[in-house]
Amino acid sequence: MTQHAALSVAHNRAVLVEQLRRLLPGIADFHKTLPFGLPAIDSRLPKGGLACGALHEIVPAPNAIPAAFGFIAAILARHFSSVAPIVFVLPACGFSPSGRLHGHGLHALGLDPARLILVETAHRRDALWAIAETVRSGAPAAVAGFIDKLDLKSSQRLHLFAAEAALPLFLLRPAQNLESSAAATRWRVGTAEAARDRFGLITRPRWQLQLERARNGRPGEWVVEYDHVAHRFSLAAALADPACARGTSKKADRQAHCA
Repeated sequence: MTQHAALSVAHNRAVLVEQLRRLLPGIADFHKTLPFGLPAIDSRLPKGGLACGALHEIVPAPNAIPAAFGFIAAILARHFSSVAPIVFVLPACGFSPSGRLHGHGLHALGLDPARLILVETAHRRDALWAIAETVRSGAPAAVAGFIDKLDLKSSQRLHLFAAEAALPLFLLRPAQNLESSAAATRWRVGTAEAARDRFGLITRPRWQLQLERARNGRPGEWVVEYDHVAHRFSLAAALADPACARGTSKKADRQAHCA
């Protein structure tokens, strides 16, 4: 590609992004972090929440890929329930044994499926390209995807693209294929028994949540649950640091969005 052609592509992308930002309500009003609304967790993260403009890795425990995607969906629902679009990029290879995203399941977590753009790819390299280009466009509110293998150089590129676009990128990565990464945080997500009503119906999903790594933050481990009506996380139990549990309900829940 010539320099003139490259400049033309960059200009066209910038024009498209600017048009989308004008058409999509609320995108210009975002803040720079995505807090959980739980002091026990937010106090361990830089600036009190998940950084926007950063790559975040979600690692499912054994047989917990659906639960890990549910955790991502809950985060997106909490902060982007009224903003579109959100892009999911899923390759056929590696993810197919876990099924596909389910509209009713997403809706049960408070995430409107109509606000999602689902990109399915045949190969890993296509998924990586689609994720990178979607993040670079700066058009979505957030991007999430599944990558079974990711080397350090590729993770650095994705993290840089997310920083330049000032939007969060959530990547689900299988535990058996983990390598060095430039991600700002890495979360290990497992299943926990859901809260149920007197009829045995699920009222709030729960996850075993471990913050394994946080740049400029501190690791921790909790059991969290999610209220999809109020878009609010709550702490079911604090495992690693019981002292954290004593202050978890003293702060009001706050909605936050990304710049």
